[in-house]
Amino acid sequence: MNQHSTKSSSPEAAPTAAMLAKATAELTDLLRLRTLPIGLKLFEDAQEMMKIKGIRTPGEGMRFATCQLVTRSRYSGTTLGIVKDNLLPDANCGGVVGLNAPGEHYLSGDKMAGVWFENKEAAHQHQIQMPRVPAGRYSGLACSPLRSERLDPPDVCLVYATPGQMILFINGLQWKTYRRYDFSITGESACADSWARALITRQTSVSIPCYAERRFGGVADDELLIALPPEELLRGVEGLKGLHAAGLRYPIVPYSVSHDPAAGLTSTYGVQKR
Repeated sequence: MNQHSTKSSSPEAAPTAAMLAKATAELTDLLRLRTLPIGLKLFEDAQEMMKIKGIRTPGEGMRFATCQLVTRSRYSGTTLGIVKDNLLPDANCGGVVGLNAPGEHYLSGDKMAGVWFENKEAAHQHQIQMPRVPAGRYSGLACSPLRSERLDPPDVCLVYATPGQMILFINGLQWKTYRRYDFSITGESACADSWARALITRQTSVSIPCYAERRFGGVADDELLIALPPEELLRGVEGLKGLHAAGLRYPIVPYSVSHDPAAGLTSTYGVQKR
């Protein structure tokens, strides 16, 4: 697969919006999620994006950070759309999702030297190693709760969860067909490790949201983010239901730090195997 593709090359049909809405309801119930799972979709033609039912766009002259867009959607349930003119010009917000190319003041390291990095070379390396959707192909980005069925289908799904919820969801992804996951750490601009990495590689990507996502995007101190293709979301929910049937559920009730764990282990591993 072309490493810059945002579309699946799988011969299987993509999950429908209705399938994702159903799975989202199950996911929210199984993990008791605090905010709505959402989808992102890139558009080559922004006019096509504007045909989405109920889509809202920023008012004239207003600018957003992409993490603000995502948080508004997952908290309020709105469907939002932006073009590059709604973002800071030549910056990484649009650069990560391919709506613009970052300017030389970013790429050179000038912008972040003396702020996030001690020197210009460290800041430059941060920029050139950051995953980004290549600029030039897309002109619009839409964000919408999966329950609304307005992106059919989204390119990637985003789920914000606590560490306890996140590990159980990853366990669900591993339940039927095991694979070991590796994730990247960009540091600041961590949306590159989630949104961009998943869009580029079609791989499930977990990130620790960065300072900017927390300050401007309102990400809570105990939240992690997973970005994944729609078919992976369905697979994770299927696995979660399998874990639930085996008694492995959220919230994870503490056993005890002072009792013999044998009884607790027996109650889990002593169940009849499938």
